Amino acid sequence: MSFVGVIIAALSITGALLVLLSAVAMMRERDAYARINVLSPATGMGLPLIVVAAYLHQLTTSGFSGAGLVKLLITLAALLIVSSVASNTLARAAYLSGAPVDPATRPQDLAQEPPAEEAPR
Repeated sequence: MSFVGVIIAALSITGALLVLLSAVAMMRERDAYARINVLSPATGMGLPLIVVAAYLHQLTTSGFSGAGLVKLLITLAALLIVSSVASNTLARAAYLSGAPVDPATRPQDLAQEPPAEEAPR
């Protein structure tokens, strides 16, 4: 196996392990908010490592392609943008649906009532 092959394998295995660990941690969490938070390492680190490994593999088999590089950059940008927007949307939906917060969670900023606004005089 060449040096590039070792790099590809290391990136692939590291990315897959991050996704696996996030999945295991997600199953262990007690409330929806923690599960949403645990998803971030998989989408923020695991999937980009797998995508970069796939691009490097494509480089070694087919050679350089400008279109392949553009696809890589668009995919990495999409993962970054979509994962942050999706996490925010899922957390907001969980909050608006009344999903309970685990009592062991400290501090519980979401459980506190916001201060009442003063009525205009």
